[in-house]
Amino acid sequence: MNSPIHWQQPEASTALDIAVSPMGAIWRTIRGYILWSYERGSLHYDIMVTLILLFIFVTPHYVNFKDKPVERNPHLTGVAVIPDAQGGFIYQIQASAVNTAAGQDVRRQLEQIIEPISGAVSITRYETVKDPAGRPMSYKVWVEKE
Repeated sequence: MNSPIHWQQPEASTALDIAVSPMGAIWRTIRGYILWSYERGSLHYDIMVTLILLFIFVTPHYVNFKDKPVERNPHLTGVAVIPDAQGGFIYQIQASAVNTAAGQDVRRQLEQIIEPISGAVSITRYETVKDPAGRPMSYKVWVEKE
C-alpha cells in the first residue's frame, strides 16, 4: 500500500506543468488576446481596447496612408448653383470670369471654373445671358457628373 518515495528521480512533466510554466502562461495570454476571450471590464480587455485606440489615433502621425483629398483651388469669381427641374444643377457664372477673345474655348474655361466646385463634370449645354445692350452678363451652364 505504501510505496516508497524516491526523492532523487525527477517526475515526468505533464501538460499541467507546461501550462503553469512562465512560457505557457505567456502563450495562454497571447492566445487570449488573439481570440478575444477576456471578459469585458477585465484588465486584459481594457489593455486590448487601449491598444486598438492607440493604433487608430497614433499611426496616422507616423504612417502616410495617402488618403488626403485632392486640393482644388476654387475660382475667385462668384458662381451661383441653382437646382434644375430634372434633379441636376445649373451653374451661373459671371461673364467677367470668361475670356471671349478670339481663339479662346469658352466651354473649356467654363469647365475649369466648375470643376473645383463640383468635381469632374461634362457640360451638356450652356447659354449666354445678355444685358439689354447685348453685352454678356453671365453664362448658364448645365452639367452632368462623370
